[in-house]
Amino acid sequence: MTPRSGNKRNYQRELDEVLKELEKSGERKTLLLHSCCAPCSSYCLKYLAEYFDITDLYYNPNITDREEYDKRKAELGRLIEIYNEEGILSEEGMAADGTGHRDIAAPGNGNRRGRIRFIEGRYEPELFFKMADPLKDIPEGGRRCYLCYELRLREAARCAKDGGFDFFTTTLSISPHKNADWINEIGERLSEEYKVKHLPSDFKKRDGYKTSIELSAKYGLYRQDYCGCVYSRRDGNNEDNT
Repeated sequence: MTPRSGNKRNYQRELDEVLKELEKSGERKTLLLHSCCAPCSSYCLKYLAEYFDITDLYYNPNITDREEYDKRKAELGRLIEIYNEEGILSEEGMAADGTGHRDIAAPGNGNRRGRIRFIEGRYEPELFFKMADPLKDIPEGGRRCYLCYELRLREAARCAKDGGFDFFTTTLSISPHKNADWINEIGERLSEEYKVKHLPSDFKKRDGYKTSIELSAKYGLYRQDYCGCVYSRRDGNNEDNT
């Protein structure tokens, strides 16, 4: 498949419609949210927690430097702990987890109602290299990045299906360096494959990216200066969000 370019659809508007229907129904649904890092998640979690009971999945085999991987994981866990302690979420129910991943919820996170649950995916850099190494000479933003999105979203879709979640999505679209058209195209295709709803997103819209910078400053979050893979570091991809 050749990745499409050019964002012809307004994914923020599509998300608005989903949220409007949820508000109208009075229901809270369960969401499996793939997170790439704490800064990206800072805005997405606050935004989506108004509508969903969230389980946050940290699955990022593209971060092949183990020290960097662990640092980003720890910072995401710290952010979730802060949010849970602040009590920004409503007191609604959480879905039981059936993803098969290790629960690394921050202290006090447990299974209490209305709190963000945090799970860590398997650390599988070998899967990333198997996909990416044949494409190592392709510049950032091309086919390799498309397949990296797919690798992470596929695991999110699988976890959502196995865990019985109503929706799945990812924080990736908050970055101005990430192609929301590709991300949503992949999400929709995997939604059909795994029979679980994909939540459309373009979180950079409506000052989402700007707000994530402000929240990162407020909570003193570590903001990395490259996407995560060895190729983005090699090519000098100086982006603050994964």
